[in-house]
Amino acid sequence: MQEKYERQMKKGVLDMLVLQLLTAEKKYGYQLIMELREKAGDIFGLKEGTLYPILYRLEEEKLVESRWFEAENKQIPRKYYLMTDKGRQTLAEMYQSWRQIADGVERLMNREKNEGAGKDK
Repeated sequence: MQEKYERQMKKGVLDMLVLQLLTAEKKYGYQLIMELREKAGDIFGLKEGTLYPILYRLEEEKLVESRWFEAENKQIPRKYYLMTDKGRQTLAEMYQSWRQIADGVERLMNREKNEGAGKDK
């Protein structure tokens, strides 16, 4: 049961996290998967089947764009994703909303915990 709720909560922030990873530089899909795992721990261990629909949706919304880059040093060509100006603006708005949600959850959870502790006395 816990896994179900954890999946739902993660799903709500994945777009924001992918956009955040693209703020500094262009990245290809597998690079995003590895960086997300490295920076956020195994809690956000994505599979390609989860990441690419997110990237396609972000691209459709014009928050990112993709470009193929030719091979360097005998590597295969890769499709890189880049943040757009609209993506930067949307990321700022998403993060502001996330902070409000997280703060509200914390206030509610702490209030409930404190009220529950008062009843025991």
